[in-house]
Amino acid sequence: MSRETAVKSHPLDPLLRADRLPHIWCPGCGLGSIMACLSSAIAASSIPAEKHVIVSGIGCTGRVAGYMKLDSFHTTHGRAIPFATGLKLANPELEVTVVSGDGDLFAIGGNHFIHAARRNIDINVVCVNNFNYGMTGGQAGPTTPVGARTSTTPQGATEPTFNLPLLAATLGAVFVARWTSLHVRQLEKAMSRVMEKDGFSFIEVLSPCPVGFGKSNDIGDGLDEMSMYRRNGVVSHDADLTEAGIDMKHDSPIVLGNFRDVERPALGVRQ
Repeated sequence: MSRETAVKSHPLDPLLRADRLPHIWCPGCGLGSIMACLSSAIAASSIPAEKHVIVSGIGCTGRVAGYMKLDSFHTTHGRAIPFATGLKLANPELEVTVVSGDGDLFAIGGNHFIHAARRNIDINVVCVNNFNYGMTGGQAGPTTPVGARTSTTPQGATEPTFNLPLLAATLGAVFVARWTSLHVRQLEKAMSRVMEKDGFSFIEVLSPCPVGFGKSNDIGDGLDEMSMYRRNGVVSHDADLTEAGIDMKHDSPIVLGNFRDVERPALGVRQ
């Protein structure tokens, strides 16, 4: 292979819509790394690309569906999971992955998450958690840590924070993990694993939002938050999830791992 050919060709090119790039994400955002992990997992899977479907809701993360060259659907705010459920039940041969943000999936879309997990719908849900509504002005959301400053909580958030892995496990998800946009190898492997499983699988991915969250909470830019992930990340696959909450303080541990990998009867499984 010539140098010219090597430069012009990349293994993930067939999975990306080059006409929509460069992306609109802010400098320091972790979404590019997360999309690369998802693309690599899809490319490595035994499932043909034409069987993969990406569904998103509204928000910064929602652009993932628009950038991937697959059957992809950018749905209304909070409705990615019911849309994905309909796709899966109508055509069980599809490998349906929802990629959306913490606000979309757990605020307006929270009820859908609860019942899809309870029913064990055979879909994968990847929640990119940047602790705020990054696209619409940095407002507080269900994962904003207590005490964190946002545009709607300038004195610090006071409402209790969702512990997403604990919630997913309690509801019966067959796979539950938490990684960050720094832990790309572990994240890609977790994404590959959910594509092998039948049932409702959930991965939380922590991601910097320097503009909406980092600057208001003395974290700094994207690289500074990545350094926090590296410094405070504790990999513990057998962690007690009741102790896995996140407060994003500079000296607090961030529990990471593949916490749950079980089997139970699923709805919408390909025959």
